[in-house]
Amino acid sequence: MALLLFLLPTAAFAQWLDYPTPGVPRTPDGKPNLSAPTPRTADGKPDLSGVWSGPGPGSYDRNVTRDLKPGDIQPWAEALYQQRVRDMGKGAPRANCLPDPFPYYHMVDLARFVQTPGLIVVLYQGTTNSVHRTIFTDGRKLPENPNPAWMGYSAGHWEGDTLVVETAGFNDRSWLDIEGHPHTEALRITERFRRRDFGHMDLEMTIDDPKTFTRPFTLKIPKTLEPDTDLLESICEHDTSIPHMVGGTGIRIAPEALSKYTGVYEYTTGGTATFTSENDLLLLQEGANPLKYPMTADSETVFVSRTDGDRFEFIKDAQGTITGFIYHGRGIERRATRRK
Repeated sequence: MALLLFLLPTAAFAQWLDYPTPGVPRTPDGKPNLSAPTPRTADGKPDLSGVWSGPGPGSYDRNVTRDLKPGDIQPWAEALYQQRVRDMGKGAPRANCLPDPFPYYHMVDLARFVQTPGLIVVLYQGTTNSVHRTIFTDGRKLPENPNPAWMGYSAGHWEGDTLVVETAGFNDRSWLDIEGHPHTEALRITERFRRRDFGHMDLEMTIDDPKTFTRPFTLKIPKTLEPDTDLLESICEHDTSIPHMVGGTGIRIAPEALSKYTGVYEYTTGGTATFTSENDLLLLQEGANPLKYPMTADSETVFVSRTDGDRFEFIKDAQGTITGFIYHGRGIERRATRRK
């Protein structure tokens, strides 16, 4: 699988085309003026055309439910999510060269909007596969009984300067995020796009699936125009060595036993890592990042990141007390000691 793209920031792998985008307002030094006024079409509507980036990894791409309360998720959906975490995402769509979660494409990858009077085409660069969707703005309604699709079916309309897009008809094989929250075919997603100036667009994405969640919830996703660049083709190739292809070890550590690993650790190179536990999962929080990443036990003292396969090898003293850990991942090794 084309994981190299996943590991690189968007700006790094997208700036390959050294050609100034025509029609972009610029500052005296030649840089794009992203604060210039919003461009408009002949009918006066904001023109959303252009290549846009999302906030990048670490937003809601791994966990769209991070702001929800436990009771907001139906029990069956929470149980399936927890199982997928323990199995390190074995069987995830991207593990089988299938599309990534619908919300993910607006957060991590580049997207080109092509706006015409009757429809808007969105081309997503993709981490594993380049995908596209068509948003019809010609007044048609959503199909009543569509053949379920990975990206659903989209119809949009304008409310002032805001493009409102309703999407339904999803299949239930896709996930809502990288960690594995499920949904049903009752899923309906409403997007509200507002281009507030030349280089910035606000997206509010409301997720509504009454069979999976007890209430709708909304994600706020800032998007930034990326002039002077273009999309790269992304093609998936199977790689059976990555964690979500191989799956977990099946090792379970009792919730009360996880407490010996929890605490704040300091890297010898600077920075902290905080481990907490929830039920029978160990969770990692890096530095000031509020996100907590689930870890899967590979042995009694080794835990593996569900997201990227990084390994954390905990160190015991003669009395069996955890005193630190060694991080193994991305070709480097880092040591950390536990705060007293």
